[in-house]
Amino acid sequence: MNLTQLVKHQIFDAPLSAIQIKKKCIINTINPHSFVIAKNDVTFQKALMVSDILLPDGVGIVWAAKVLKGKKLTKIAGYDIFLFLMEKLNKTGGNCFFLGASAKTLALIKEKSSKDFPNVIVHTYSPPYKAEFTREESKQMWEEVNAVQPDVLFVGMTAPKQEKWVYQYKEQLNANIICSIGAVFDFYAGTVKRPSKFWIKLGLEFLPRFLKEPRRLAERNLVSTPKFVFEVLRARVKQ
Repeated sequence: MNLTQLVKHQIFDAPLSAIQIKKKCIINTINPHSFVIAKNDVTFQKALMVSDILLPDGVGIVWAAKVLKGKKLTKIAGYDIFLFLMEKLNKTGGNCFFLGASAKTLALIKEKSSKDFPNVIVHTYSPPYKAEFTREESKQMWEEVNAVQPDVLFVGMTAPKQEKWVYQYKEQLNANIICSIGAVFDFYAGTVKRPSKFWIKLGLEFLPRFLKEPRRLAERNLVSTPKFVFEVLRARVKQ
């Protein structure tokens, strides 16, 4: 995965209003941690690179684009694309499907979305909680989705599992937009609190989460971030 070519050609640099729900497309996000993981995970790398839309979810990606190509990107988090698509569906009276998370989390999402987006028909399915799905389990999942043919399919099974699953079964999924948004399910349901707008505006959304869960997020912040910075600086020297 060439970082310079990635920020030059692959990263989404248009306004969200350019996204059309009527056209089938795969939307993924990339941040420094997922970039580092993808360097050593060929399937994950392919899943990201064939995205129709790859959003810059992280100030690190925005910084890399500035350093390597002089491009000014706007950070677009998974939560941003989630709200944009739900608001768009609410205006048109569309339907969506939440695939992933626990039955409890999905119930909270359904309850909250009925108030926030009353014109959106919401469907959900909670797959087994495991590292990998069998073919039969995946078939059950895509059949649940295809039974309602959603305008938008939100997949929340954590990265890189969610992106790799969509990459493997995208041809079987009958949905216009397929969007992998991971932790957004928990943020929206309220089972995990998202950092305040203060931290988000500062570009330090990761910090409160890291301080709250240092052990779980240590690799992301203490290992992947330095590796990503090194990749950016090395790519800059080679230019």
